[in-house]
Amino acid sequence: MLRIRLPAIVMVLLAVSSSLRGADSPLDFQSQVAPILQRHCIRCHSPNNNQGELSLATSDDLRANEYVIAGDPASSYLLELITSTDGQPAAMPQESNPLSDAEVALIRQWIVQGAAWPSDVVVKEQSKADETWWSLQPLRVAKRMPSDSNISDAPRSPATIDAFIRAKLADKQLEMNPPADRRTLIRRVTFDLIGLPPTPRDVESFVQDSDPMAYEKLVDRLLASPHYGERYARHWLDLAHYADTHGFERDMRRDNAWRYRDYVIESFNEDKPYDRFVQEQIAGDVLWPDDDQAVIATGFLSAGPWDYVGQVETKSDQLRRSARVLDLDDMTTQVMTTTMAMTVNCARCHDHKLDPISQREYYQLQSVFAGVRREARVVSDSSLKAYESAKQQLVRRRNQIDFELARLEGDGLDLADIVGGGNGSGTGAFRQGIDVRNAKVQTRDFGRLGNVVTNRFAASDFTFVDGVFVPDGEEARAKIPVSSTGITLNGLPTTSGEAWDMIRNGPVASQHSPSLDGIDFTQDGHSLLGLHANAGITFDLSAIRQSLADDAAGKSAETPLRFTAQLGYFGASGSHRADVWVFVDGQIVAEFKQLGRDDGLQPIDIELSPEVRFLTLVSTDGGNGIGHDQIGFGDPRIRPKTSPTRSDAEVDRIETLRSKRNVVTAELDALGPPPRFYGVVAEKGLPEVRLLIRGNPETPSGDVLPPAALSALAMLNPELGTIATDEGQRRVALARWITSIDNPLVRRVIVNRLWHWHFGQGLVDTPSDFGFGGGRPSHPELLDWLAEALLHHDWSLKAMHRLIVTSDTYKQSSRYREPAANVDAENRLLWRQNRQRIEAEAIRDAVLFVSGKLNDRRGGPGFEDFQYQDAYAPIYTYTTADRPELWRRSIYRYIVRTTPDRFLTTLDCPDPANLTPKRITTTTPLQSLALFNNDFMLRQARYFAERIGREAGSDPAAQVHHAFALALGRQPSQQEARWATEFVDRQGLFALCRSIFNLNEFVYVD
Repeated sequence: MLRIRLPAIVMVLLAVSSSLRGADSPLDFQSQVAPILQRHCIRCHSPNNNQGELSLATSDDLRANEYVIAGDPASSYLLELITSTDGQPAAMPQESNPLSDAEVALIRQWIVQGAAWPSDVVVKEQSKADETWWSLQPLRVAKRMPSDSNISDAPRSPATIDAFIRAKLADKQLEMNPPADRRTLIRRVTFDLIGLPPTPRDVESFVQDSDPMAYEKLVDRLLASPHYGERYARHWLDLAHYADTHGFERDMRRDNAWRYRDYVIESFNEDKPYDRFVQEQIAGDVLWPDDDQAVIATGFLSAGPWDYVGQVETKSDQLRRSARVLDLDDMTTQVMTTTMAMTVNCARCHDHKLDPISQREYYQLQSVFAGVRREARVVSDSSLKAYESAKQQLVRRRNQIDFELARLEGDGLDLADIVGGGNGSGTGAFRQGIDVRNAKVQTRDFGRLGNVVTNRFAASDFTFVDGVFVPDGEEARAKIPVSSTGITLNGLPTTSGEAWDMIRNGPVASQHSPSLDGIDFTQDGHSLLGLHANAGITFDLSAIRQSLADDAAGKSAETPLRFTAQLGYFGASGSHRADVWVFVDGQIVAEFKQLGRDDGLQPIDIELSPEVRFLTLVSTDGGNGIGHDQIGFGDPRIRPKTSPTRSDAEVDRIETLRSKRNVVTAELDALGPPPRFYGVVAEKGLPEVRLLIRGNPETPSGDVLPPAALSALAMLNPELGTIATDEGQRRVALARWITSIDNPLVRRVIVNRLWHWHFGQGLVDTPSDFGFGGGRPSHPELLDWLAEALLHHDWSLKAMHRLIVTSDTYKQSSRYREPAANVDAENRLLWRQNRQRIEAEAIRDAVLFVSGKLNDRRGGPGFEDFQYQDAYAPIYTYTTADRPELWRRSIYRYIVRTTPDRFLTTLDCPDPANLTPKRITTTTPLQSLALFNNDFMLRQARYFAERIGREAGSDPAAQVHHAFALALGRQPSQQEARWATEFVDRQGLFALCRSIFNLNEFVYVD
C-alpha cells in the first residue's frame, strides 16, 4: 500500500513545493489557469449552461457568489469543491475527471496571488477542430500537382483528374476499370446531364459515330440542352429545400414561388458564373435592382418552410419571437450550409462543439438577415408597370373588337338585366337578386346563407328565368334537377353545400372587385351577372327566343341563338379558386376548372340550336370552400346567331373580328400572371440582434451585435459592417465574403457537389459538412485542383461538368472486381464507376419520356396533380396524373411540404422541409409494388404499349425490339428476345411494357 500511495504523495509535495517557490512569481492566468477551467469546468458552467447558476466563463459569478475571495484560499468555496478530503472524491467536477493535485495547487496559488482575471479573457469550451482544420486552409495546388509529363494545360485538362485518381490507386496497387461501352456511356451521361434517357436514334448514331471527338461533342450537345438546367436545378432546389407551400400546420400556398425555380433553371442553362449565381441569391435585389432575374434570385432566402401561425396569427409575442428566431436560423443555416458546408446552426445554443465557430459569430451571421422577412412581392415596380401596360393594351384591343362585334351582331337580351327583374333591355334594377334557396326576389345584401338544401330546384316567377338551385355533385353521383320540366344534370364534384348571398344583377355581397382585365363591369354600358359558389340558375330559352322574334320583324322563333359572355373570377388573387359550368338542356357545353382571378376573363360563345330549351349556369366551390368564390358573367347576352339582313361584307367582318379576338386572347394568355414572386422584403426598421443564452429568444444577452462572418477563415476579414449598416449592405457584404477568390471553402464545396452528383458520392462524402463531424476528402489534392480549375474557367459550372465527364475516371465501367473490392469496398479510390439508381423524379420523367407522353412545356406555374380544398389546414388530395398538363417534367410539379406525393416518396423523394445535400437510396418491397401497381405506372405502361403498336406495327418480335430500344437503349439478346416475344404472345404487349418499367436496368444507370 505504501508503494502504491507514494507517487501521489510525491506529486502533492512537489506541487506544494512548486507553489511555495513560485508564490512570489505571478501566474499567467490565460496560459496556466484558464486551460484548467476550460478542460474541467466550462462544459457545465457557462452562460449557456450555468448549472448551479454559476458560469466560469468570466470572473463575475465567482466573485459575486464568493466562490473565490482574492488572497484568501481558505475562505474560497471553489477550492473546497475541487479538493478531495478524507479519501472522498472532490464534489466537482461531476461529469469529468477530477482535477489533478497539481491543478488544484495552481488554482490555490492563483487565489493567493489575488485571483487576477483579465477582463478581455473569456473561457470557452474548446472545439474539436480549430483554425488549422483542413477545409479552412488556403487552396494548395501548385505543390500538389501529380507528376505527368503529358499534361500540358493542367487547369483545363481532364487528364489531370485521371492522374490524381491513378496516383491514389497506385498507392494501393490498384488500377481503374476499362472504359464502358458506348451504349452504356451515352445512357449514363445523358441521364447524368439532362435527367432523361437517350432516344434509340441518339444511341445508334453515337455507337456508329467514327469521329474520335464524338463523345466530347455529345457532352457539349447535352450541356447546351434546356433539359440540362431542369436536371441541375433539381439538385440545387434540394439544397434550398424549395417547395410551393409554407409548411407547418397551416401549409398555405405560395402561388408565385415558381419564379425562383425558373430562375435556377435558367441560370444553369445560361451557365451563369457560380460566384454571380451565389451573390444574386443572397443580395441580388441590392446589387442589381434593375435586373428582374437578380431580384427573383432572392427567393433562395425564402425557399424554406415558414410558420404562418407563429409569425402572423399568434397573439403571443413570445411565440412570435420564437418563430422569428427559427426563421432567421433557417435563412442563416441555408446560406452557410449550401455555399460553405459549415454547420453554423450547431452554434445557436452554445459554441460549436466540433468546429471553431462561436455562438457570438452565429448571431452575428444571423444579424445579416435580421432586416428581411419572407413575403410575396412584385419583382419590381418597373416590371409591374410594364406588365400592366402590356395587359391594358391587349384588353383595350379586345374591348374594341367586342364593341364592334356587338354592333354588327346585335345586342340581344342581357341576362344580368333579366336577373334584376328586367326585360333584358336595361329595365332591371341594379344589384337586385334572386335567392338561390327559394327563387324569391331580394334587394339587401346577405352573407353566408342558412337553411340551405342542396340539389332542390326552386322555380322562378320571372318570365325568362326558369329557376335556381344550390348544387352538390356528391362525387359526380348526384342527379341535380335544373328545370321545371325535370331535366337533371350530373358529373359535378362534391361541394361544401354552403351558399353566399344572391344571384345578382351586378356584384354579389362583399365582392372583391367588379373589375377584371381593365374592365369595370358596373361602368360604361357593361353588365355583370354575379353569383357566388355554390349557385346555379336556369334560363328559359323558349321564352327568350320568342321575345327576340317578337322584337324584330322577319325573325322567327326558330332562329338559332348564341350565348356570349366574358367569364371571370371576381374574388381576390391568391389560392382562391372555383369551378364554373355551362349546360344546355342538362348537357355540359363548357367548363372552367379551378378558375382564379389571375386567369383573367374567359370568353364564352356558345351556339344554341332552335331545339334546346334551357341554359344553365353553375358555379361550384372548386373543392376548397366558398371563400372569395365570386363568379361573374360579364356582358352576358343571348342574341340571334346571325342576322337575316346582314350583308356579306358584315358577315366577313364578323369572322375577321372573331379571328382577331382569338389572337389577342392568345397573347393575353401568353402574358401570364403578374410579375410577382415569393421572396424577401426589408423590415420597416432594422431589428437588433443579441446573443441568446441557450438559444432562448427570451434570454438575450450582451450588446447589440454587428454583422460578421466567421473568423476561422484567417485569410478573410470577418467584419461585415457595423450596427448602423443597413440590411441590404449586410447581405451584400456576406455575399462578397462568401464568393471572395480568397475563400477556399466556396469553391471546394461546389466542385465537391458536382463530383457527388456525377459519381454518387463526393470526394468529401458529406457534401454539406466540411467540418470535424463530416468526412475527410479521399483525394484532397484533386479537390483543391478542381476548386482552382473553377476559377481558371471563370466560375463556369458547365466547364467543370465537361472536365469531369470527359475524364477516364468518369468513363470507366462499373464492373465489380473482387480483388479491388477487398482493398476498397466502398470505392472511395474510384477504381470503377458507381452504379446508381436514378432519383424519384427522374424515374417519373423517364417513364413519361418512354411512353411518349412527356410534355416539354417549360417554365411557369407548377402543375397541380392534386385537388385542393381550402381549410384552416388546407387539404391536398392527390389524383392520377393522366392529362397532358400533368405530364410535364417533375421539376415543374407544385410541391406541397406536409402532404408529399406518396408514389415519389416511396421512391425516396426527399422531404422539402429539410435541406437535402445527399439523397438517400433505399430498396424496399413498397418500391417494387409502386412501380408495378401504381395507377400512374399502369396507365403509362398502357400508353407505352400503344406507342410501340403505332411505331413498330403488330409483329410481336418487332415490338419487343422497339420496347427494349426505347426503354433500355439497347436491343434484347437472343434469349431475351425469344422469352419476351413468347410473353407478348401469352400476356399481351401491355404486360411486357409494365414489366420493363420494373426492370432494375430501367431505374439504374451503369
